[in-house]
Amino acid sequence: MKKFDKERVLLAVAGPVIALVAAILLTSVVLIASGKSPIEPYTLMLQQAAYSDVQVLIINQASMYYLAALAVAIGFRMNLFNIGVDGQYRLAAMITAVVGANIALPSFLQIPLLLIVGMLTGAFWAGIAGVLKVTRGVSEVVATIMLNAIATSLIGYLSLSNVWGVQVGNNMTTGIMKKSGWFPGINLGSDVGEIYGLVFLAIAMGVLYWVVLNRTRFGFDLRATGESETAAAASGVDAKKMVLTAMLISGAVAGLSGLPLLLGDSHTYSLSFPTGLGFTGITIALLGRNNPVGIAFAALLIAFLDKASPALDYATPVAYEKEIATIMQGLIVFAVVISYEAVRQWGLRRQQKRVGAELAAAAAQNNSEKKEVAAR
Repeated sequence: MKKFDKERVLLAVAGPVIALVAAILLTSVVLIASGKSPIEPYTLMLQQAAYSDVQVLIINQASMYYLAALAVAIGFRMNLFNIGVDGQYRLAAMITAVVGANIALPSFLQIPLLLIVGMLTGAFWAGIAGVLKVTRGVSEVVATIMLNAIATSLIGYLSLSNVWGVQVGNNMTTGIMKKSGWFPGINLGSDVGEIYGLVFLAIAMGVLYWVVLNRTRFGFDLRATGESETAAAASGVDAKKMVLTAMLISGAVAGLSGLPLLLGDSHTYSLSFPTGLGFTGITIALLGRNNPVGIAFAALLIAFLDKASPALDYATPVAYEKEIATIMQGLIVFAVVISYEAVRQWGLRRQQKRVGAELAAAAAQNNSEKKEVAAR
């Protein structure tokens, strides 16, 4: 049993490690091809990690990435590809901001209300794709991609000044939210910054994700349906119901992704609100292998690349383009897919060899016993 556990850990770690090494090597090749140092950019970015203010930025960004990746991972465990997390999170953030700007309740009611609004909005938007899949067989990939585009247009419409938009300078916003909806964080000083209070919500969601998937009947049914809908149906699981439920939960978690920033810092939704969070979540979920701990490390890594890369613009005597970090993130996606498949194939071969050796040993023992019986 111990040998099996060690091998399983090795297989789990090998994929991400190979992916990261491959991404670094490929990025270095790009740097060499452009006539620049393949080492200095990494040194510059690592130096940034020593600064307290950068560390705060990394933690805050990682909390948003973590929630987005959990939303993606829930779909992956169900064998669903919810590529619409980006639209779900942006629409949820906007509706939450509108509610927060127009409703004033005491903090102990206002904050739960805003969290619920964000979750319900994300669940509703993802639920559309879920309903289309279980009733009409529409691929969730196609449906969620289209819903991303619709969400962008819908946000643009709702941001008009004659709807919910409020003009602030050259930016269109939803207006500042009531202070009772501002979620307090950990203030480390004006020169360092503030850690979002909802960072702890992200941690709690990771724990809940693990408990539900690994310690509840619902989690078992969800994983079983993801492995084989036919087998799950034979054991009494309603596969269509599980598909719809998984999409709703994935959307609800996606709806929380933008709230650390919304409730902890910006306090309004504007056209400058970050986009692409959902697509980054896909990278992080893949790199973390849908494991809450692995996703946490992956979220911190990608957040580090985001927040440390601006230092490349100020390198002397030669500046490096901060897009190097973006190139690395893209290469990580390719490397993850390739390395995981290579590790999977290697694991299968190892398992086949082990089973073959066990069968050969059993056959040899059986023959030996037959010879002993015959000799008697």
